[in-house]
Amino acid sequence: MTIPVFRPSYGEEEFEAVRAVMASGWVGLGPKTAEFEKKFAEYLGVKHAVALNSGTAALHLAMIAAEVEGREVITTPLTFVSTNHAILYAGARPVFADVEEASGNMDPESARKLVTKKTRAIVCVHYGGRPCQMEPLLEIAKKHGLILIEDTAHGCGGEWRGRKLGAIGDLGCFSFHAVKNLATGEGGMLVTNDDEVDRRLRRLRWCGITKDTWSREAKADHQYSWYYDVVELGFKCHMNDIPAAIGLVQLKRLDVMNAQRAAWARRYDEALADLDWIQRPVAEPDTKPAWHNYAVQTDHRDGLNAYLAERDISTGVHYIPNNHYAMYKKCSGETPVCERMWKRLLTLPLYPDLTEEDFGRIIAGVREFGQAAGLGA
Repeated sequence: MTIPVFRPSYGEEEFEAVRAVMASGWVGLGPKTAEFEKKFAEYLGVKHAVALNSGTAALHLAMIAAEVEGREVITTPLTFVSTNHAILYAGARPVFADVEEASGNMDPESARKLVTKKTRAIVCVHYGGRPCQMEPLLEIAKKHGLILIEDTAHGCGGEWRGRKLGAIGDLGCFSFHAVKNLATGEGGMLVTNDDEVDRRLRRLRWCGITKDTWSREAKADHQYSWYYDVVELGFKCHMNDIPAAIGLVQLKRLDVMNAQRAAWARRYDEALADLDWIQRPVAEPDTKPAWHNYAVQTDHRDGLNAYLAERDISTGVHYIPNNHYAMYKKCSGETPVCERMWKRLLTLPLYPDLTEEDFGRIIAGVREFGQAAGLGA
Protein backbone atom coordinates (compact mmCIF):
# COMPACT_ATOMS: atom_id res chain seq x y z
CA MET A 1 0.00 0.00 0.00
CA THR A 2 1.26 3.47 -0.91
CA ILE A 3 2.21 5.79 1.95
CA PRO A 4 0.83 9.26 1.16
CA VAL A 5 2.59 12.53 1.93
CA PHE A 6 -0.46 13.84 3.82
CA ARG A 7 -3.64 12.29 5.16
CA PRO A 8 -6.46 13.84 7.22
CA SER A 9 -7.31 12.28 10.57
CA TYR A 10 -11.06 11.60 10.82
CA GLY A 11 -13.10 9.47 13.20
CA GLU A 12 -16.69 8.66 14.04
CA GLU A 13 -17.27 12.04 15.71
CA GLU A 14 -16.66 13.89 12.43
CA PHE A 15 -19.03 11.53 10.61
CA GLU A 16 -21.73 12.04 13.24
CA ALA A 17 -21.30 15.83 13.11
CA VAL A 18 -22.02 15.80 9.38
CA ARG A 19 -25.04 13.53 9.83
CA ALA A 20 -26.47 15.90 12.46
CA VAL A 21 -26.18 18.89 10.14
CA MET A 22 -27.76 16.99 7.26
CA ALA A 23 -30.63 15.93 9.50
CA SER A 24 -31.19 19.48 10.78
CA GLY A 25 -32.35 20.76 7.43
CA TRP A 26 -29.98 23.75 7.59
CA VAL A 27 -26.82 23.01 5.65
CA GLY A 28 -25.91 26.50 4.42
CA LEU A 29 -24.30 29.38 6.31
CA GLY A 30 -25.90 28.90 9.71
CA PRO A 31 -25.55 28.10 13.41
CA LYS A 32 -22.65 25.64 13.10
CA THR A 33 -20.64 28.17 11.11
CA ALA A 34 -21.29 30.81 13.76
CA GLU A 35 -20.29 28.37 16.52
CA PHE A 36 -17.11 27.41 14.68
CA GLU A 37 -16.18 31.09 14.26
CA LYS A 38 -16.74 31.75 17.95
CA LYS A 39 -14.73 28.76 19.17
CA PHE A 40 -11.91 29.34 16.68
CA ALA A 41 -11.57 32.97 17.79
CA GLU A 42 -11.49 31.85 21.42
CA TYR A 43 -8.84 29.24 20.64
CA LEU A 44 -6.60 31.84 18.99
CA GLY A 45 -7.33 34.60 21.50
CA VAL A 46 -8.67 37.05 18.89
CA LYS A 47 -11.89 39.07 18.77
CA HIS A 48 -13.23 37.92 15.42
CA ALA A 49 -13.05 34.93 13.09
CA VAL A 50 -14.80 34.94 9.71
CA ALA A 51 -15.40 31.50 8.16
CA LEU A 52 -14.87 31.15 4.41
CA ASN A 53 -14.94 28.47 1.75
CA SER A 54 -11.14 28.34 1.32
CA GLY A 55 -7.82 29.64 2.49
CA THR A 56 -7.51 31.34 -0.90
CA ALA A 57 -10.67 33.32 -0.14
CA ALA A 58 -9.20 34.28 3.23
CA LEU A 59 -6.08 35.66 1.55
CA HIS A 60 -8.14 37.46 -1.10
CA LEU A 61 -10.40 39.19 1.43
CA ALA A 62 -7.39 40.00 3.63
CA MET A 63 -5.82 41.89 0.71
CA ILE A 64 -9.04 43.79 0.09
CA ALA A 65 -9.38 44.64 3.79
CA ALA A 66 -5.76 45.83 3.76
CA GLU A 67 -6.63 48.13 0.83
CA VAL A 68 -3.66 47.08 -1.27
CA GLU A 69 -5.13 48.04 -4.65
CA GLY A 70 -2.59 49.93 -6.75
CA ARG A 71 0.16 49.30 -4.21
CA GLU A 72 2.90 46.72 -3.59
CA VAL A 73 2.83 43.75 -1.23
CA ILE A 74 6.09 42.16 -0.03
CA THR A 75 5.70 38.41 -0.18
CA THR A 76 7.54 35.10 -0.46
CA PRO A 77 8.09 32.94 -3.55
CA LEU A 78 8.19 29.73 -1.49
CA THR A 79 4.46 29.15 -1.10
CA PHE A 80 1.39 27.80 -2.85
CA VAL A 81 0.26 30.20 -5.56
CA SER A 82 -2.86 31.26 -3.62
CA THR A 83 -0.71 33.56 -1.47
CA ASN A 84 0.38 35.59 -4.46
CA HIS A 85 -2.71 35.18 -6.61
CA ALA A 86 -4.59 36.94 -3.80
CA ILE A 87 -2.35 39.98 -4.20
CA LEU A 88 -3.20 40.10 -7.91
CA TYR A 89 -6.92 39.52 -7.27
CA ALA A 90 -6.90 42.67 -5.15
CA GLY A 91 -5.17 44.76 -7.82
CA ALA A 92 -1.75 44.97 -6.17
CA ARG A 93 1.76 43.98 -7.23
CA PRO A 94 3.75 41.18 -5.54
CA VAL A 95 7.36 41.99 -4.63
CA PHE A 96 9.35 38.89 -3.72
CA ALA A 97 11.53 38.79 -0.62
CA ASP A 98 14.11 36.05 -0.23
CA VAL A 99 13.81 33.23 2.30
CA GLU A 100 15.99 31.84 5.07
CA GLU A 101 17.85 28.74 3.95
CA ALA A 102 17.36 26.82 7.18
CA SER A 103 13.62 27.43 7.57
CA GLY A 104 12.19 28.43 4.19
CA ASN A 105 10.48 31.38 5.88
CA MET A 106 10.66 34.97 4.69
CA ASP A 107 13.99 36.64 5.45
CA PRO A 108 13.10 39.82 7.39
CA GLU A 109 16.25 41.62 6.23
CA SER A 110 15.39 40.92 2.61
CA ALA A 111 11.86 42.23 3.24
CA ARG A 112 13.21 45.35 4.95
CA LYS A 113 15.24 46.29 1.86
CA LEU A 114 12.16 46.07 -0.38
CA VAL A 115 10.00 48.63 1.44
CA THR A 116 9.20 51.67 -0.72
CA LYS A 117 6.57 54.41 -0.73
CA LYS A 118 4.42 52.06 -2.79
CA THR A 119 4.46 49.27 -0.20
CA ARG A 120 1.15 48.69 1.58
CA ALA A 121 1.50 45.26 3.23
CA ILE A 122 3.71 42.28 4.01
CA VAL A 123 2.36 38.73 3.79
CA CYS A 124 4.48 36.13 5.58
CA VAL A 125 3.98 32.37 5.30
CA HIS A 126 4.76 30.08 8.22
CA TYR A 127 6.40 27.53 5.95
CA GLY A 128 5.70 23.95 7.00
CA GLY A 129 4.10 25.24 10.20
CA ARG A 130 7.41 26.57 11.52
CA PRO A 131 6.92 30.17 12.72
CA CYS A 132 8.51 33.09 10.91
CA GLN A 133 10.74 35.56 12.71
CA MET A 134 7.81 37.70 13.79
CA GLU A 135 9.65 40.30 15.90
CA PRO A 136 11.56 41.94 13.00
CA LEU A 137 8.55 41.63 10.69
CA LEU A 138 6.34 43.39 13.27
CA GLU A 139 9.00 46.06 13.67
CA ILE A 140 9.21 46.67 9.90
CA ALA A 141 5.43 46.88 9.61
CA LYS A 142 5.15 49.30 12.54
CA LYS A 143 8.00 51.53 11.36
CA HIS A 144 6.56 51.95 7.86
CA GLY A 145 2.85 51.83 8.67
CA LEU A 146 2.30 48.53 6.82
CA ILE A 147 -0.36 45.87 7.27
CA LEU A 148 1.14 42.52 8.36
CA ILE A 149 -0.81 39.54 7.04
CA GLU A 150 -0.03 36.03 8.27
CA ASP A 151 -0.62 33.18 5.83
CA THR A 152 -1.15 30.47 8.41
CA ALA A 153 -2.25 27.74 5.99
CA HIS A 154 0.51 25.49 7.39
CA GLY A 155 0.51 26.81 10.92
CA CYS A 156 -2.86 26.20 12.55
CA GLY A 157 -2.26 25.60 16.26
CA GLY A 158 1.40 26.62 16.15
CA GLU A 159 2.82 29.26 18.48
CA TRP A 160 5.42 32.04 18.55
CA ARG A 161 6.45 33.12 22.05
CA GLY A 162 3.22 31.75 23.48
CA ARG A 163 0.98 33.47 20.92
CA LYS A 164 -0.97 31.48 18.37
CA LEU A 165 0.13 31.85 14.78
CA GLY A 166 -2.36 33.91 12.82
CA ALA A 167 -3.16 36.04 15.87
CA ILE A 168 0.07 38.07 15.81
CA GLY A 169 -0.20 40.29 12.73
CA ASP A 170 -3.09 42.52 11.66
CA LEU A 171 -4.88 39.74 9.76
CA GLY A 172 -4.48 35.97 9.95
CA CYS A 173 -5.46 33.61 7.12
CA PHE A 174 -6.11 29.88 7.57
CA SER A 175 -6.76 26.97 5.22
CA PHE A 176 -8.79 23.93 6.21
CA HIS A 177 -8.10 22.05 2.97
CA ALA A 178 -8.16 18.26 3.13
CA VAL A 179 -4.45 17.90 3.90
CA LYS A 180 -4.13 20.70 6.47
CA ASN A 181 -3.69 20.27 10.23
CA LEU A 182 -7.35 21.15 10.78
CA ALA A 183 -9.06 19.59 7.77
CA THR A 184 -12.68 20.18 6.72
CA GLY A 185 -12.23 19.10 3.09
CA GLU A 186 -12.39 22.71 1.90
CA GLY A 187 -12.64 25.83 4.00
CA GLY A 188 -10.77 28.73 5.50
CA MET A 189 -10.84 31.40 8.19
CA LEU A 190 -9.80 35.04 8.39
CA VAL A 191 -9.18 36.51 11.85
CA THR A 192 -8.86 40.07 13.10
CA ASN A 193 -9.12 42.19 16.24
CA ASP A 194 -10.60 45.14 14.33
CA ASP A 195 -14.39 45.49 14.72
CA GLU A 196 -14.91 47.48 11.53
CA VAL A 197 -12.75 45.11 9.48
CA ASP A 198 -14.82 42.20 10.81
CA ARG A 199 -18.07 43.88 9.75
CA ARG A 200 -16.69 44.54 6.29
CA LEU A 201 -15.38 40.99 5.86
CA ARG A 202 -18.83 39.58 6.66
CA ARG A 203 -20.29 41.72 3.87
CA LEU A 204 -17.51 40.88 1.43
CA ARG A 205 -17.92 37.11 1.87
CA TRP A 206 -21.64 37.33 1.00
CA CYS A 207 -21.87 39.47 -2.13
CA GLY A 208 -21.64 42.77 -0.24
CA ILE A 209 -24.97 42.10 1.48
CA THR A 210 -25.46 43.67 4.90
CA LYS A 211 -27.17 40.62 6.48
CA ASP A 212 -26.51 36.97 5.75
CA THR A 213 -29.32 34.41 5.65
CA TRP A 214 -28.70 33.10 9.16
CA SER A 215 -28.69 36.63 10.63
CA ARG A 216 -32.07 37.24 9.02
CA GLU A 217 -33.38 33.95 10.41
CA ALA A 218 -31.96 34.18 13.95
CA LYS A 219 -34.24 36.92 15.30
CA ALA A 220 -35.53 36.96 18.86
CA ASP A 221 -39.14 36.68 17.65
CA HIS A 222 -38.16 34.02 15.09
CA GLN A 223 -39.69 36.08 12.29
CA TYR A 224 -37.62 35.97 9.12
CA SER A 225 -36.46 39.45 8.11
CA TRP A 226 -36.22 39.59 4.34
CA TYR A 227 -34.81 43.12 4.05
CA TYR A 228 -31.13 43.82 3.44
CA ASP A 229 -28.95 46.29 1.57
CA VAL A 230 -26.00 45.75 -0.78
CA VAL A 231 -23.33 48.33 -0.01
CA GLU A 232 -20.27 47.19 -2.00
CA LEU A 233 -19.14 44.62 -4.54
CA GLY A 234 -18.61 41.42 -2.59
CA PHE A 235 -18.03 37.75 -3.32
CA LYS A 236 -19.70 34.40 -2.70
CA CYS A 237 -17.10 32.73 -0.48
CA HIS A 238 -18.64 32.02 2.92
CA MET A 239 -18.40 28.67 4.70
CA ASN A 240 -21.45 26.47 5.24
CA ASP A 241 -22.51 24.30 8.17
CA ILE A 242 -21.22 20.97 6.81
CA PRO A 243 -17.48 21.84 6.88
CA ALA A 244 -18.10 23.96 9.99
CA ALA A 245 -19.44 20.89 11.82
CA ILE A 246 -16.31 18.94 10.83
CA GLY A 247 -14.20 21.93 11.85
CA LEU A 248 -15.68 22.01 15.35
CA VAL A 249 -14.66 18.40 15.93
CA GLN A 250 -11.24 18.91 14.37
CA LEU A 251 -10.65 22.01 16.51
CA LYS A 252 -11.25 19.96 19.68
CA ARG A 253 -8.65 17.46 18.44
CA LEU A 254 -6.18 19.96 16.97
CA ASP A 255 -3.71 20.14 19.85
CA VAL A 256 -3.58 16.35 20.15
CA MET A 257 -3.11 15.91 16.40
CA ASN A 258 -0.39 18.56 16.35
CA ALA A 259 1.35 16.82 19.25
CA GLN A 260 1.33 13.62 17.17
CA ARG A 261 2.83 15.54 14.25
CA ALA A 262 5.53 16.95 16.54
CA ALA A 263 6.30 13.46 17.86
CA TRP A 264 6.81 12.14 14.32
CA ALA A 265 8.99 15.17 13.48
CA ARG A 266 11.19 14.34 16.48
CA ARG A 267 11.38 10.72 15.31
CA TYR A 268 12.52 11.91 11.88
CA ASP A 269 15.13 14.15 13.50
CA GLU A 270 16.52 11.22 15.48
CA ALA A 271 16.38 8.72 12.62
CA LEU A 272 18.10 11.02 10.10
CA ALA A 273 20.61 12.71 12.43
CA ASP A 274 23.61 10.67 11.27
CA LEU A 275 23.01 11.23 7.54
CA ASP A 276 25.26 14.10 6.50
CA TRP A 277 23.68 14.23 3.02
CA ILE A 278 20.31 15.28 4.46
CA GLN A 279 19.58 18.63 6.08
CA ARG A 280 16.67 18.47 8.51
CA PRO A 281 14.13 21.30 8.95
CA VAL A 282 14.67 23.68 11.87
CA ALA A 283 12.44 25.98 13.90
CA GLU A 284 13.08 29.29 15.64
CA PRO A 285 13.76 29.18 19.41
CA ASP A 286 10.79 29.84 21.70
CA THR A 287 8.32 28.58 19.12
CA LYS A 288 5.93 25.66 18.87
CA PRO A 289 5.72 24.55 15.22
CA ALA A 290 2.50 23.10 13.87
CA TRP A 291 4.58 20.66 11.76
CA HIS A 292 2.31 20.67 8.74
CA ASN A 293 5.13 19.10 6.76
CA TYR A 294 8.62 17.69 7.25
CA ALA A 295 10.68 19.05 4.34
CA VAL A 296 14.31 17.95 4.23
CA GLN A 297 16.99 19.37 1.95
CA THR A 298 19.37 17.21 -0.05
CA ASP A 299 21.48 17.53 -3.19
CA HIS A 300 20.05 14.16 -4.16
CA ARG A 301 16.39 15.25 -4.07
CA ASP A 302 15.24 13.87 -7.43
CA GLY A 303 17.01 10.55 -7.02
CA LEU A 304 15.59 10.05 -3.53
CA ASN A 305 12.12 11.02 -4.73
CA ALA A 306 12.22 8.43 -7.52
CA TYR A 307 13.73 5.72 -5.30
CA LEU A 308 11.00 6.12 -2.66
CA ALA A 309 8.25 6.29 -5.29
CA GLU A 310 9.36 2.90 -6.64
CA ARG A 311 8.76 1.58 -3.12
CA ASP A 312 5.27 3.11 -2.85
CA ILE A 313 6.41 5.94 -0.58
CA SER A 314 5.07 9.31 -1.72
CA THR A 315 7.06 12.50 -1.34
CA GLY A 316 6.48 16.06 -2.56
CA VAL A 317 8.22 19.30 -3.44
CA HIS A 318 6.81 22.32 -1.60
CA TYR A 319 7.18 24.46 -3.62
CA ILE A 320 8.33 25.50 -7.06
CA PRO A 321 9.09 29.19 -6.36
CA ASN A 322 6.22 31.34 -7.61
CA ASN A 323 8.58 33.69 -9.44
CA HIS A 324 9.41 30.75 -11.75
CA TYR A 325 5.86 30.76 -13.11
CA ALA A 326 5.32 32.68 -16.36
CA MET A 327 2.82 35.12 -14.89
CA TYR A 328 5.16 36.14 -12.03
CA LYS A 329 8.45 36.41 -13.90
CA LYS A 330 8.07 40.18 -14.31
CA CYS A 331 7.65 40.73 -10.56
CA SER A 332 10.64 42.28 -8.81
CA GLY A 333 12.74 40.95 -5.95
CA GLU A 334 15.98 38.99 -5.97
CA THR A 335 15.71 35.57 -4.29
CA PRO A 336 19.07 33.77 -4.57
CA VAL A 337 18.62 31.70 -1.41
CA CYS A 338 15.24 30.44 -2.56
CA GLU A 339 16.71 29.65 -5.98
CA ARG A 340 19.33 27.50 -4.30
CA MET A 341 17.28 25.75 -1.64
CA TRP A 342 14.10 24.82 -3.52
CA LYS A 343 16.11 22.47 -5.76
CA ARG A 344 17.03 20.52 -2.62
CA LEU A 345 13.59 20.39 -0.94
CA LEU A 346 11.73 17.11 -0.46
CA THR A 347 8.70 16.65 1.78
CA LEU A 348 8.53 13.29 3.57
CA PRO A 349 5.21 11.77 4.73
CA LEU A 350 3.87 13.33 7.92
CA TYR A 351 0.38 13.11 9.41
CA PRO A 352 -1.07 12.20 12.82
CA ASP A 353 -2.07 8.64 11.90
CA LEU A 354 1.29 7.65 10.44
CA THR A 355 2.07 4.13 11.71
CA GLU A 356 5.25 2.65 13.12
CA GLU A 357 5.34 0.21 10.22
CA ASP A 358 5.06 2.99 7.64
CA PHE A 359 7.64 5.14 9.42
CA GLY A 360 10.02 2.20 9.41
CA ARG A 361 9.49 1.74 5.66
CA ILE A 362 10.24 5.43 5.02
CA ILE A 363 13.46 5.47 7.04
CA ALA A 364 14.58 2.16 5.55
CA GLY A 365 13.93 3.56 2.07
CA VAL A 366 15.95 6.70 2.75
CA ARG A 367 18.88 4.71 4.14
CA GLU A 368 18.78 2.15 1.34
CA PHE A 369 18.92 4.97 -1.21
CA GLY A 370 21.93 6.48 0.57
CA GLN A 371 23.68 3.14 0.55
CA ALA A 372 22.93 2.48 -3.12
CA ALA A 373 24.12 6.00 -4.07
CA GLY A 374 27.34 5.60 -2.08
CA LEU A 375 26.33 8.33 0.38
CA GLY A 376 26.30 6.20 3.50
CA ALA A 377 23.32 4.67 5.28
